[in-house]
Amino acid sequence: MSAQIEKAAALLRQGELVAFPTETVYGLGADAANPAAVAKIFAAKGRPSDHPLIVHIPGVEHLDRWARKIPETAFALAKAFWPGPLTLILKRQPDVSDAVTGGQDTVGLRVPGHPLALELLKAFGGGVAAPSANRFGHVSPTAAQHVHDELGNAVSMVLDGGPCRVGIESTIVDLTGPQSRILRPGMISAVDLGRVLGRLPGTGDDAVPRAPGSLESHYAPRTPLALLQPDVVIFAVREALAANRRIGVIAPMACPLSDERIVWREIAGDHVGFAHDIYALLRELDSLDCMRIVVQTPPQSDNWRAINDRLRRAVAGIEK
Repeated sequence: MSAQIEKAAALLRQGELVAFPTETVYGLGADAANPAAVAKIFAAKGRPSDHPLIVHIPGVEHLDRWARKIPETAFALAKAFWPGPLTLILKRQPDVSDAVTGGQDTVGLRVPGHPLALELLKAFGGGVAAPSANRFGHVSPTAAQHVHDELGNAVSMVLDGGPCRVGIESTIVDLTGPQSRILRPGMISAVDLGRVLGRLPGTGDDAVPRAPGSLESHYAPRTPLALLQPDVVIFAVREALAANRRIGVIAPMACPLSDERIVWREIAGDHVGFAHDIYALLRELDSLDCMRIVVQTPPQSDNWRAINDRLRRAVAGIEK
């Protein structure tokens, strides 16, 4: 075990906050069994206290420490997708803190698919509550520097594991009812889950239980953001230039215009590459004093569902 991991685990035991990488985004971690430590997460993020957290655990053998009445579907999904970007909503054990569950009788659990995160969890030996390591409602961090930039001294330590491989948050599946339901889409799709479950999961449109990242507005930069169809993107750019204002653009093509007031970032045209890069690009453009950020609307197919979900909530976060 590295000295860095030993230090991070010790800080967690002392009730301090440690940011760490997962394959999805960087998490802001605290000892999930310590309500005072968990309270520091809410203070650092400015997060509503009734908003539940995901508990990251070292392996499936830790499930019954946090959950009860665990259905066989949970073990089947864990076998198929853990470690990985899948969170399971299960009935909580009675001693799980309300600070973690938002006062609900359910708890979200996941085994992250990042070697540094797994090393930390095994060294700590317990569950780590960890939402994304950013101010509540803002763009999630996918690099250690993003955490430093946004949270600064509110975090005792930031473990640097490089850029996150996936780039958007985990799929959340509720297994507490008669049918499994997706409460938050992610890169593990309904079709992926259906192959294991034997039927496609439903959706959690009634928002019970509440799940992280399911508010109508979320994931938002501070700069005004718009989703535009390809033929409208260039019109928006010309409009900004006419007003002599800088504009940021994220699109899966090269910039057809040459003007220093256009901050154009070409992004991958496939959903995997797009998910990997979108948060980092939004953060970059958000720091460059643009009048507006424009993102070319992605395709509407099932593979893009999670990305469209995040972008829709980001735009709502700007407009609220």
